[in-house]
Amino acid sequence: MMKSRMTRRNFVKLAGMAVALAALPGCATLAADTAVKKPDGKQKVAGTGGEHYVPYQERQGAESVVYFTRDLSAAGLLQIYDRVKKDLGGKVAIKLHTGEPQGPNIIPRPWVKELLQKRLPAGTIIETNTYYGGGRDTTEKHRQTLQVNGWTAFTTVDITDAEGTAMLPVPNGKWFTEMSVGKNMLAYDSLLTLTHFKGHAMGGFGGSNKNLGIGCADGKIGKKMIHAGDSGSQWGVNNEEFMERMTESTQAVVSHFQDKIAFINVMRNMSVDCDCAGTSAQPVVTPDIGIVASLDILAADQACVDCVYALPEESRHDLVERMESRHSMRQLTYMKEMGMGNDRYQLIDIDNGDKVITAAEAVKGVKGTWVPDGN
Repeated sequence: MMKSRMTRRNFVKLAGMAVALAALPGCATLAADTAVKKPDGKQKVAGTGGEHYVPYQERQGAESVVYFTRDLSAAGLLQIYDRVKKDLGGKVAIKLHTGEPQGPNIIPRPWVKELLQKRLPAGTIIETNTYYGGGRDTTEKHRQTLQVNGWTAFTTVDITDAEGTAMLPVPNGKWFTEMSVGKNMLAYDSLLTLTHFKGHAMGGFGGSNKNLGIGCADGKIGKKMIHAGDSGSQWGVNNEEFMERMTESTQAVVSHFQDKIAFINVMRNMSVDCDCAGTSAQPVVTPDIGIVASLDILAADQACVDCVYALPEESRHDLVERMESRHSMRQLTYMKEMGMGNDRYQLIDIDNGDKVITAAEAVKGVKGTWVPDGN
C-alpha cells in the first residue's frame, strides 16, 4: 500500500499530494479565552471552541493513515507496532506513562515487556519527574515507584530530567519559542510514543499529544511553563490556553525527532482521570475499544476521539463530558493549525484484511460499560 521507504512527512500528507487533574489541587477551570501580555506589550490570545466536537464530515484537508485493531493484548500491540516501526532506528526511546504507585490503569507491563523483548530489545522507556507532589516528583521517589510498579524487574527506565534539562525550539509557537525537556531525551535517535488513551483532569483527554507535551517537559521548568504560565498559580492555565501550551511543547518534541517517530494509542481502562491520579482515579466506566497507530500524531489522537464519540450515548457519556468540559478539542484544532498532522484519515482495520472503515464501524458492537479484561 505504501513504499517501504516513504518518509513520515509523506505519510502524513498521503492524500494531500493527491488533492492535554481531578486528583490534583487547583484544577478549577477558567474562562475559555485568556489574554496574556507579552513583554513587548502585545497580547497572546488563546483560541476558542475547544468544547465543540467537529464531526468527520465537517473537516477538510488531506487524509493520513491510521491502523486499528480490536486485539487488546500483547499480540495485538506487536501486530500494530509492526505497521509503524519502519523509521524507528538507532537508539530508540519509548515514551510511556509508567504510573503512580500501584496505578491501576496503565498499559499492562506484560505487554510492554513482550514488545521490548520481541521488537525493541535495545529500546529504552523514558520518563520525566512530575510537577505535582506524589510518588514521582523527585528522581529518588520516581525510581522507587518504578520498582513498586514492576518496571525494574525487566527493564531500565531513563528519567530524562534526572541529570538536567535542555531547551528545544518550538517552531511557530504562540506561547513559547522553546520548551524545557529532560536533557537525556536528546541522546536518542528515534521515539515510539506508546500512550494509554484516557481522560484527563485538565486536558480532557490524554493521548499522544499529552504523553509528549506534558510527559517530555521536565518536572521543574517545562511543566511549570505549561501549567502555570504567567498566572502566578501552580495550576493557573486551563482550557484552550492549556491545550495550546501543551501542544506547543509536543511540537518541540515532534520537530526534534522529525520523521523518526511513531504513535500508538491504547484505548483500554479509559478512566476520566489521567494515570497521574493513580489509585484515586475515578472508576472506569467507558468500555474498551482497541489500539490505533499512525505516523501522524493528530490523526492518531483524532481517531481515538472519534471512536469515543461513535459509542452509544450511555457508553461515552462520562468521557465525553470530561473532554467537552475541559475544552479538549482545542488540542486537535491547534495541532492542525500548527501543521502537525491531519484530522482526516483512512482507518485501516488490520483485523479484517486492511479494510478501510469508519470510527462507527470500529466500535460496532461495543456498548454498555467497562468490563475488566484481566490484564
